Amino acid sequence: MTMNNNLFKTKFILIFTLALSVVSCGEDFLDRPPEDSYSVDEFYKTPEQVISSTNSIYARPWYNFVTNVAWCIGELSSGNGRTWDARNSAFDNFTINGNHGTLTQAWESLYAVIAQSNGVINTLPEKVDPSLPSSVVNNSIAEARFIRATAYFYLVRIFGSVPIIADNNVFVLEPIVPRNPESDIYQFIKLDLEYAIANLTNTKSTQPGRISSNGAKAMLSKIYLYEEDYSKAFQLSNEVINAGEFKLYGGDASDGDESGSYYDLFKTENDNNPESIFALQWSTSGQYAEGNGIQSLFAQGGITGDSSGWSAIGPSLDLQDAYEDTEEDLRYYATIMDPESFYPDLNGGFTVSENVNHQGTGVGIKKYVVGNAASNGGGGQQSYPNNTYILRYGEVLLINAEAALKGGGSVAVGTANFNKIRRRAGLDEIASPTVDDVFQERRIELAFEMEFWYDVIRLGANEAIEFLSNTERGTWNNDTTPATVNSEMFTPTIDDLLFPYPTAETQNNPALLEPPVPYQF
Repeated sequence: MTMNNNLFKTKFILIFTLALSVVSCGEDFLDRPPEDSYSVDEFYKTPEQVISSTNSIYARPWYNFVTNVAWCIGELSSGNGRTWDARNSAFDNFTINGNHGTLTQAWESLYAVIAQSNGVINTLPEKVDPSLPSSVVNNSIAEARFIRATAYFYLVRIFGSVPIIADNNVFVLEPIVPRNPESDIYQFIKLDLEYAIANLTNTKSTQPGRISSNGAKAMLSKIYLYEEDYSKAFQLSNEVINAGEFKLYGGDASDGDESGSYYDLFKTENDNNPESIFALQWSTSGQYAEGNGIQSLFAQGGITGDSSGWSAIGPSLDLQDAYEDTEEDLRYYATIMDPESFYPDLNGGFTVSENVNHQGTGVGIKKYVVGNAASNGGGGQQSYPNNTYILRYGEVLLINAEAALKGGGSVAVGTANFNKIRRRAGLDEIASPTVDDVFQERRIELAFEMEFWYDVIRLGANEAIEFLSNTERGTWNNDTTPATVNSEMFTPTIDDLLFPYPTAETQNNPALLEPPVPYQF
């Protein structure tokens, strides 16, 4: 980890009070900033102060979403994981309703990200010293617009039609806010990302962890993939690949970094590695919500060095069977802990117990499990310093491949990028991959990065329901042979492909239950 990286991550916590002065981080995303907050009129006097204005939105407001919800949706609902925990089993068996407290945290946390981003976007132009370079101001606004776009991307994929809030203060005296059509939300996201592309610098080498122009372009390519505009998805992903700013960490590709590997992507010491495009920047403070809480949920007891290690989710038997070769595919060892496997870098050397059995799956989880504070650079229970990936270069290669195979560009180029992922994983190339091959590769490459649910939904309603209905959710015997599956309980309907609005939100804002209203751009 570089000195710049350490300095940047330290500043996230030191400047958090500024974000609080800009906008409230309370549960109500329409809260007005407190009247007695720190005066920003006296703050934005130097380029460094402007740059620091975005620090907090790379971490803390994301905490509840990432720690408590993202893996429930991305892994449990998709069938990659399973749990018998009564609190979260509703994500496994499609019985979520608006009263579910965990789901509510998705809404609250993502709108807190939006509120803090709005604070930067709407405050900087008015409060910054006019003598400061506009490029510095616009860069910080662009960071906030990128992060706001990312939060809305999660919201629209989870809930569908939601309210677009561009300035929280506008609605303080009018808290009844209509929801907007999904098409308008995607248009809003694209406008934010286009602004980010135009105004962000490419500073990955000098300020690791901050989003860059090419990073925003990578996210926009993903948006176009979701909109099924495969030509634009291919073009933009190709531009990111050819720019050379990011590299595949490990492997033998011409755009690879041979110093790393797939396994190394998830070590704390490799935060902000060449493959990282946008990752949440957790700190070493040990304070609640300032560090990564995922390890406490994923790890088995005895690894974290504290009382956490709750094994709250296990890799489903279906996911285990999805690996084409668990010995040859290097991603298996980096993702799933088999009994008696040895991890030399974990706590100075860690052997998995022979009776490891997360949620009855016969194995454990390795990805995002980084060990005790001494071995991972600090932190503590539910507060570790390893980054959480939102987008990395490996996914961009797969976006490019999928877009090409769906008619958006050169199949030869897409195939070559697809096989870079295969070779890094230790697998043979596929000469003529199909769209199904890309879907399979995405499942394995991004397993437990809280993404698979959204890939399943992109299959389309009928195919998604068929896939989800035939995915193991704790209903198989604990061997490789499926037993009787309770298909009635675990077969979703089309309504289950989006999650319900939290009941507290519909009570406070009944406009959520009314038809969507076009957004006034």
